[in-house]
Amino acid sequence: MSRAMPVFLTTKAASSAVDSCWKPNNLLAIEQDSLHIAVGDDEAENLRRIQKAGRQIDNLGITRVSIQGQGWDIERQWALSLGFSNTHTSNEVLWHEAEPEVAEQLKQMRDTAAWTRDLINLPPAEMYPQSLADKVIQKFQQLAAGHIDVTVIKGDELLEQGWHGIHTVGRASVHEPLMLVIDYNPTGDANAEVSTALIGKGITFDSGGYSLKSSEGMLSMKCDMGGAATVSGALALAVQRGLKKRVKLILCCAENLVDGSAFKLGDVITYKNGTTVEVVNTDAEGRLVLADGLLAAEEFGAKKIIDAATLTGAAQVAVGTEYNALLSVDEALAAETLQLAEQQREGLWRLPLATFHKENCPSAFADTANSRAQKGGGAGGASNAAGFLLRFAPRQGEGWLHFDLAGAYHGSANGMWATGATALGMRTIAASLMQ
Repeated sequence: MSRAMPVFLTTKAASSAVDSCWKPNNLLAIEQDSLHIAVGDDEAENLRRIQKAGRQIDNLGITRVSIQGQGWDIERQWALSLGFSNTHTSNEVLWHEAEPEVAEQLKQMRDTAAWTRDLINLPPAEMYPQSLADKVIQKFQQLAAGHIDVTVIKGDELLEQGWHGIHTVGRASVHEPLMLVIDYNPTGDANAEVSTALIGKGITFDSGGYSLKSSEGMLSMKCDMGGAATVSGALALAVQRGLKKRVKLILCCAENLVDGSAFKLGDVITYKNGTTVEVVNTDAEGRLVLADGLLAAEEFGAKKIIDAATLTGAAQVAVGTEYNALLSVDEALAAETLQLAEQQREGLWRLPLATFHKENCPSAFADTANSRAQKGGGAGGASNAAGFLLRFAPRQGEGWLHFDLAGAYHGSANGMWATGATALGMRTIAASLMQ
């Protein structure tokens, strides 16, 4: 086995920690075959510095590190792990030996985040609706055998059962669209209440349909199933932490492609609850499949509903890629979730959502359109998309959270993240399941 590079924390600036050849603002210094990360008094900034130092360590070509010395709590170790993650998740971290229970928690988090990231990073030739379903089913068969029931509704079966949104979006692909439902029920009671329904947008590739994306805009669209991967990873992490509540995982999976059978602008979809939707943008397809997921969650009687999706560019414009966006009309639940995100050290910012947002995509031919016939859906695109979903949320949105995953994927590496998926949001959603 290859040697692990020791990594220490120091309260001294790099220039004084080693020798005067280092600039005082360096994050990282090298001393006698070990690495030293300088930290200060601002803990939020410390975590950013440690994560950025992790990226620098990866860029040095190091593949294995060992966390040693004083000052390493769980969040500082996790920050290093986030930075020291390459695109292929082949780097290895040896956790601090002082607290074995903390090391085990970190191992679970890193392994589950790596699995989540790998799902998103796989090329579209390998990641299509059925393969996504197979990989998620396999994961939960390993984690919770005896506590799961699996249902796959595929192809024209979707029409027969009323799931018109998923079928409409995915019918042009040779890979049939599907809804995957995993019922995780550790209670032993077949009639147990569904504590939470998790809904993930599983668009395994998004060409934009007839509202065709540019080549540059399409390049990263293997990541459009990031919502499905994130909620699956969150449930996997919660199961490993001993989740005792019943959860329904609902993945709405399709490829949004073009052929003679593809849905077109001006088409009208009639949903299971009778709501009619005019398609004014085939590239606003994520909300069309999530609507089915929300209706399924209502049928299951879920007390709390969380959906996650790489839904809008507007969310990225609003919060950047260091945060995810949260939208909800349930004030208490939203406040609780923002607090959980802060505890989990994940960036989450609330964007506006009110009842009137349901009316912000009007149609003369249906109850609503799926967007506005403007570039990017016009002003307030993230809120208007959530307003569309609010039409399908049970109880007028009580108990419902919508995560617009602005930080799920980076098309190129930066000072904090490697190229590709991040799994940002996984910890917060897992913590919510444990509440």
